Amino acid sequence: MSDINKVVLAYSGGLDTSVIVRWLQDTYNCEVVTFTADIGQGEEVEPARAKAEALGVKEIYIDDLKEEFVRDFVFPMFRANTIYEGEYLLGTSIARPLIAKRLIEIANETGADAISHGATGKGNDQVRFELGAYALKPGIKVIAPWREWDLTSRETLMAYCAERNIPVDYSGGKKKSPYSMDANLLHISYEGGMLEDPWTEAEGDMWRWSVSPEQAPDQATYLELTYRGGDIVAIDGQEMSAATVLAYLNKVGGANGIGRLDIVENRYVGMKARGCYETPGGTIMMPAHRAMESICLDREVAHLKDELMPKYASLVYNGYWWSPERRMLQAAIDESQHFVNGVVRVKLYKGSVTVVGRKSDQSLFDESIATFEDDAGAYNQQDAEGFIKLNALRMRIAADKGRSPL
Repeated sequence: MSDINKVVLAYSGGLDTSVIVRWLQDTYNCEVVTFTADIGQGEEVEPARAKAEALGVKEIYIDDLKEEFVRDFVFPMFRANTIYEGEYLLGTSIARPLIAKRLIEIANETGADAISHGATGKGNDQVRFELGAYALKPGIKVIAPWREWDLTSRETLMAYCAERNIPVDYSGGKKKSPYSMDANLLHISYEGGMLEDPWTEAEGDMWRWSVSPEQAPDQATYLELTYRGGDIVAIDGQEMSAATVLAYLNKVGGANGIGRLDIVENRYVGMKARGCYETPGGTIMMPAHRAMESICLDREVAHLKDELMPKYASLVYNGYWWSPERRMLQAAIDESQHFVNGVVRVKLYKGSVTVVGRKSDQSLFDESIATFEDDAGAYNQQDAEGFIKLNALRMRIAADKGRSPL
């Protein structure tokens, strides 16, 4: 029926991707290789092996990618202070280029001629997976079952399983969430169910990683974050790996009610979608990094970064991580981070993150110039007169020519 002999599938072990394994085998009469990524989703990934074996899969990849995920994807994104549409810290978006990269690597290792994923035709993930795959292996074939099959609901998926004797107990004995959820070390997302009505408040028991601000401790928690080259390398003086930093911040942030977000975002495919997100560690990292930059970066460099950030954010959100323009922006951002070294002290209290201190050997803050006390001649205040008049010159000329703004 087709020239596809082997397919590498991004496999979670859940209902959708288990159906996809059998559907690929039936539809394309091909061998399926499964790839399951451990990027800190908080659940055991090893059970996916037994599920894949039960479906007749011979080549099974289960990879621990947590360090690579945070070191090579999350941290570079946070060096840019990246935030989409003023709120979203891009937790799902930033995981997709890593998964696409590993899919292509496995395809090369196994001689597969196609990759496949379980993203629907309505969402952003199909774009992210496929743009990444094509950038890394232009001739790769991509099979997106949700764009091909007629299985359009959970009920039809269950019927498919019943017809083909596919095990359907994927809950591990736990009550199934009514939401579509995606988790990694940076965040956990919730969509669907009652959240499809943007007027309806999310249920309190939906959240998995954080207590509500009302239930958070009455005493504040203080952290000292050590930066090197724009990345956190230690917390309270304790050196940590990238993934350990984020996991620790998630734990402490969640315990203090930090990181909950409820937004309606604009998807790349054109529709608006309501999603709720928990990003405790990222919510701490964002203001802390900006605080470190506030004393270490030149003013114009900092302002230019802020101008570039929305473009960078849209590239990540829309799936262009592997594009030349994102890599160009990254080079500029990373160049700016050489002197972003020092310590930031943050205060966590009932859902809020407050920067309460920052220090650096590379600080550009000069107390002798900025002081409100006697500066001993470090700054000549009379210089400001000419500075102001020159900057007002074009407006003074326009006013003299009858172009007064009043």
